[in-house]
Amino acid sequence: MDVQKIKDRFSVIGNSTLLNRAIEVAIQVAPTDLSVLITGESGTGKEIFPQIIHQHSTRKHGPYFAVNCGAIPEGTIDSELFGHEKGAFTGASDKRAGYFEVANGGTIFLDEVADLPLSTQVRLLRVLETGEFLKVGSSATLKTNVRVIAATNVNIPLAIENNRFREDLYYRLNTVPIYVPPLRDRKEDVVLLFRKFASDFAEKYRMPAIQLDEEARAILQNYEWPGNIRQLKNITEQISIIERERNIYGEKLRDYLPDYQAVKLPALYKNQDEKSFSSEREILYKILFDLKKDMNEMKKLVFDIIQKNPDNIKLHDEHSSIFSKLYEDVEPVEHSFGATNFDLNRDKNIHIQDTHEVVEENLKIDSLEKEVIRKALEKHKGKRKLAARDIGISERTLYRKLKEYELNEF
Repeated sequence: MDVQKIKDRFSVIGNSTLLNRAIEVAIQVAPTDLSVLITGESGTGKEIFPQIIHQHSTRKHGPYFAVNCGAIPEGTIDSELFGHEKGAFTGASDKRAGYFEVANGGTIFLDEVADLPLSTQVRLLRVLETGEFLKVGSSATLKTNVRVIAATNVNIPLAIENNRFREDLYYRLNTVPIYVPPLRDRKEDVVLLFRKFASDFAEKYRMPAIQLDEEARAILQNYEWPGNIRQLKNITEQISIIERERNIYGEKLRDYLPDYQAVKLPALYKNQDEKSFSSEREILYKILFDLKKDMNEMKKLVFDIIQKNPDNIKLHDEHSSIFSKLYEDVEPVEHSFGATNFDLNRDKNIHIQDTHEVVEENLKIDSLEKEVIRKALEKHKGKRKLAARDIGISERTLYRKLKEYELNEF
């Protein structure tokens, strides 16, 4: 079966290699009766794959039931899945057939299977192994011929370690695994999905479809999309309804992306715990402290040379070039962290005049941030949009900072 035909039939948008591989596995496993476990983050479209498997199996003319295990209360989940006898519990006024009974000869899709209580997991394991189950309140064993497809966005091996999921059930469900990639790993598909959603909403609300400029398309592709396709669809609908202008620019699109700047800030440093900086100020702090460390190491080197050679020192060419490079690197920042005064003569004799550390007059992060903003604006001749992009903050944040720091001249 051609993958593209499957996409067209089930309205799957995208050309990602990972997505194509997931579809290929679904097609290959469909003719069998093997259990399938579909994993992936919330909002990635996992619910499409059980339909692909069922429609391409020998059970396609049988019943198909999709059960959201996380949406059914723990006290009634056994009754929903396996049925109950009259009087089995308070409120059980009639006998009821469960999904495994009425889906005989067909397929059951257990969405969010990791949310099942442990007691229900035992019952499910028995169905998978023997095809047998008991109704709630009954001792009579019933048989069923049902194919089970499960899905979850939970890390099940971790849930097993925390005694929230049975290991034997995991291996029984995971006969054939299918992984649905998150949207951030399908960057080439993001714009395609946006166009499809924009077209659908334009038809639904009877208005022209929204269009993106080049910058906006780049923003879409580089955003992390924690809510995946569901989030992209919701944002497309918001923009389609709210914005009167049909051409959407990058700056406007950023308003609809939560924490866009926080996501896009460069990862300048990560510790062993892989914790990232939570704000622009913390990043500035890290940069400045690293610069201070480099300055202190350089000053210690010069101080050691002074102690060993108190008189004028004749350096080799390679040493002189190293000192020249150090001087060039330090000069732009020495006013903030202290400076070492030395003079490079043309004959490459270095006359060490004095070595002292200037007191750090002002390390308040507000002052540093204000200076960074001032420099960026001067560099771009007062053009706030370019300055904001250079610093790595939104133009809206820059406006707020200008007001806060009273930078009225810009």
